[in-house]
Amino acid sequence: MALLIAIVLALTVLPAPWNLAVVAAAAVWEVATALGALWWSQRRAAQVGAETLMGRTVDVRDACRPVGRVSVKGEIWQARCDEGVSAGQVVRIIGIDGLTLVVEAITPRRADSRDRVAP
Repeated sequence: MALLIAIVLALTVLPAPWNLAVVAAAAVWEVATALGALWWSQRRAAQVGAETLMGRTVDVRDACRPVGRVSVKGEIWQARCDEGVSAGQVVRIIGIDGLTLVVEAITPRRADSRDRVAP
């Protein structure tokens, strides 16, 4: 748009040496704007599709022994957990098999002597 305005100004209003300068400046501005918009749109990977669910922790809706259902961001997905988990537990998504999520139970970390606070 800036380039179009600069060309119209150069042809109708501006004298000889300034018309080329204005058109050149507008062309540089247009290229910089386009490159900036391209950089802005490519700065992060697309966040769509089932592949973005990998590694997410989710709640179990119906017991997975081995097949049940989990809640992912308000959506209900069918899930498979080989070790079996009860409803209400938290699991991690480790894979996708068609429209079934493959999940694993998250085991709480055991406290050892390094985690204890001295009285």
